[in-house]
Amino acid sequence: MTLQHRTETAAIEEIVLSTASGATATVLDHGATLRDLKVPAPGGGVQRVVLGFGDIDLYRTNPTYFGATAGRHANRIRAGRFSLEGSEHSLSLNEAGRNHLHGGFRGFSHRPWRVVSRAANAVTLELVSPAGEEGYPGTVTARCTYTLLDPGTLRVEMTAETDAPTIVNMAHHSYFTLEPGGSVRDLDLAINAGHYTPVDETLIPTGEIAPVIDTPYDFRTARPVRWWGEGGAEYDINFVLDRHGDDGTTAEGLAHAATLRSPRTGLSLDVWTTEPGLQVFDGGFLGPEPAGLDGARHFPHAGLCLETQRFPDGPNQVGFPSPALAPGDLYRHVTEYRFSLHRPES
Repeated sequence: MTLQHRTETAAIEEIVLSTASGATATVLDHGATLRDLKVPAPGGGVQRVVLGFGDIDLYRTNPTYFGATAGRHANRIRAGRFSLEGSEHSLSLNEAGRNHLHGGFRGFSHRPWRVVSRAANAVTLELVSPAGEEGYPGTVTARCTYTLLDPGTLRVEMTAETDAPTIVNMAHHSYFTLEPGGSVRDLDLAINAGHYTPVDETLIPTGEIAPVIDTPYDFRTARPVRWWGEGGAEYDINFVLDRHGDDGTTAEGLAHAATLRSPRTGLSLDVWTTEPGLQVFDGGFLGPEPAGLDGARHFPHAGLCLETQRFPDGPNQVGFPSPALAPGDLYRHVTEYRFSLHRPES
């Protein structure tokens, strides 16, 4: 059977994944998006752990990037410009006309993908991004595979190949919540990072890799996701993950990045990844409209993004990991979101 590319106006397909433990995930072919994820819950049954839209057609625009696959280059690129192998490239400026964000107006998150394979607990989707799209050089073929594993792990594997030199930095953009209806600022977060990348007023990195000690970005020991333990500013920052090779790194290069935990229920999320960076965004701009899944009303800090990635503005920062991809090479990014239950704090 020949697989056909879905048109922009065709109905969005939902693919439901499930496991013996009762965990379920709903994946959309638009934006290779995770719409819903439920894992074993404290006290039995299952619990939703991501935010999503109640109206499926909202994923065509998805201004909040709920559950989307961001690319061709996730996060920001200063003024949408970069140099690669002596050539200058200008990308679309979809963030207030200043910077390039998450691949542009029609990045990977806003394109129809095609399903190339599926099983009870896994689905693989593919997207061909032509040369010149949003200003990027090279035609890129990208794939995203979601795999749901017992008892409560979501594995996301993203790959890409190109026919000409280009840049690729894909990221998964779910907003996680361990206490639906509660603020993520009441959850405890630990990040395996002794450094972060400071930013300017437009959230573009300065190029410095700075220590987290004595800053609001020190999560080396678990603490609530609050600015210095109280209200105030929001988190939208990239952490430089510590990858020493002796911290339980798996054979395929997955290392522990972060742990998010509900002290009240004991539900925990551990993030393991192959990537060098983790963007933490606490959803400060979320509001009650549009309605969420099952009519839920969102609010500021209703969900926390834990985006594993190369660093923001990577093409323009000499000291950052390079997002360059050459013909014949394979971009590969694997992240596992591992949910587990522990005894809640008394």
